[in-house]
Amino acid sequence: MNTQRLWALAPLMALSLAACGGEADKAQGGDGATPAPSSRTLAAAIGDAGDLDTLEGVVKNAGLSEVLDGKGPYTVFAPVNAALGTAGSELAGEAMKAQCQALLSAHIVPGALTRADIEAALARGGADGVQMRTMSDGLLTFSKDGDVVVVTAADGATARLTGAETVVSNGVVQPVDGVLVKAG
Repeated sequence: MNTQRLWALAPLMALSLAACGGEADKAQGGDGATPAPSSRTLAAAIGDAGDLDTLEGVVKNAGLSEVLDGKGPYTVFAPVNAALGTAGSELAGEAMKAQCQALLSAHIVPGALTRADIEAALARGGADGVQMRTMSDGLLTFSKDGDVVVVTAADGATARLTGAETVVSNGVVQPVDGVLVKAG
């Protein structure tokens, strides 16, 4: 229970540290640690990423491009094209707007969480992993499988952090190899 409260405070701690700025922040990014933030937004980063085309369509159909261009910060656990499969075409059109919004809100958490932040929380959290609430009020549990960070939703859907994270002006895009909601 104490770990859950600590993890819930992680976005606030990350925001506090980000606000401090300083030379340590400037030094990150070129050494394999946390990439330096770009001036792009989450929506732009998703649109520019070659392996997130399907997700970009879902974002547009959900009408959430403006939100992901907004102030934030948010962390988007972004399913890659292979993870979404044919869901992108199935989620097209105005009739699927609510489903697109629900899918996205299950993949977004408040705050800018880099892999280094997640790894540090896991190192402190122990074998039970750490948890974070999504924008849909779902619970994501982070754990390790060897060197890989695994994300598990409350319904049992799992994904692994994969590819390079993108740190932008209003958050972080964390590519994942699965969808964090089970098909209903």
